[in-house]
Amino acid sequence: MKVILRSNVAKVGRAGDVKDVSDGFGRNFLLPKKLATPATPAALAQWEKGKEKRVQLQAQLVAKTKELAEKINGVSLSFSRPAGAEGKLFGSVGKSDIVKSLKTCGFEIDKQTVVLESAIKKVGEHEIELQLLPEVKASIKVTVTPRE
Repeated sequence: MKVILRSNVAKVGRAGDVKDVSDGFGRNFLLPKKLATPATPAALAQWEKGKEKRVQLQAQLVAKTKELAEKINGVSLSFSRPAGAEGKLFGSVGKSDIVKSLKTCGFEIDKQTVVLESAIKKVGEHEIELQLLPEVKASIKVTVTPRE
């Protein structure tokens, strides 16, 4: 099934891309959630008309996101959590904690941009990656200290 993506879909493509997807994925996921529209001849003709505008908008978005990434790079966040004797936290520091802390620093980012395989459960310094766009990444330093 050929579809035109209306918004970014992870591991499929960006908004405005024309993609071939399996019939079930298109019918059961993309179309009901309005993430894509069927690629009919009329829709493809309309898509071709807006191609240049989409390229310009994407370039502007990438430029703004790169500026944000430069500002975010090198930001240090610190958290204080109860910890055991060997440095293992009783709780953890997760994506939502990082997003809230960045928000207090003046950076409004989405929770899905934080690349964290599992929550931080050890005391120390950790390097965390933020994937703002597929081609734009930033890194921050998270320091977790034990609280008594």
